[in-house]
Amino acid sequence: MYINITDSETASNKGSSAGLVHYLEKENRLDKEKAPEHWFSNGQDTIQAYEVRNTLDSNVAKLGKIDAKFFLLNISPSQKEISHLKELYGEEAKEQLKAYAKTIMDEYARNFKRPGIESGKDLIWFGKLENHRYYNHHDPEVKQGIKKRGERKEGDQMHVQIIVSRKDATNKIKLSPMNNSRGSNAEHSKKVGQFDRSAFKNSGERLFDQKFSFERELSDTFRYANTRKKGSIQE
Repeated sequence: MYINITDSETASNKGSSAGLVHYLEKENRLDKEKAPEHWFSNGQDTIQAYEVRNTLDSNVAKLGKIDAKFFLLNISPSQKEISHLKELYGEEAKEQLKAYAKTIMDEYARNFKRPGIESGKDLIWFGKLENHRYYNHHDPEVKQGIKKRGERKEGDQMHVQIIVSRKDATNKIKLSPMNNSRGSNAEHSKKVGQFDRSAFKNSGERLFDQKFSFERELSDTFRYANTRKKGSIQE
C-alpha cells in the first residue's frame, strides 16, 4: 500500500484549491460516456466539484498568503491488493476502497495527537477515486521515448486522491502533516501538534490487512521498504 502526502500535485497549495480540484476531475472530462466518479467525505458520497472547491477555499481563517491551505493524500493499493479486493468484492471493490480511505482519514486525524482532533469527522476533507494513472515527464518510459506523456499506464491503477484542509472542521486549529515534531520538544509539539508520517503510513497498511484479511509478504511491507531506504545493512 502506497500512501503519500504532498503539498499538491499540479499547483501551489498556498491559494485556491480550484486548480487541483479541476485536475482531479480529469477522468470525468475524458470519459463522459461512463458515470462520473463523485467526490466523497464524511457520510457523503455524491459531492460535486464546486462544493469541494468552495468548502476548502472557505476554511482558511487566519492563514496568510504564503501558508499552505490544503494537502494532497495519495492512497494507492498495489496490483496484488487491487486483485485481492476484486476477488473479494467484484464490482463493489471501488466502494470498499472508498470506505477504507475514510478509515485512513481517522488515522490521519489521530496522528496529530491534538485534543479535539479524534477522527476524520473533525477534519475538512474530500476524496476522489480514480481508475487510471497517466505517464508524465518524470517517468523513465517517457524519457526513453517508449511511452508518451498523458498515455494511460497499464494494469489495474485504481487509487484514491484526498484533499484535506490545513484547518480543522471548526476552522480554528491549524494541522500540518509536514510538521516533523515527534514530541521531543514538548512545548513545541503542544503548540503545533505532532505528525509521524512513517507511523501514519504503517497504520494505513495495517488497517488494510485487518479490514480485508490480506496476507502481506514481508517484502511488501512499508517497514521493509523503509528499512531498505534508511536502515543499516544489519537491519
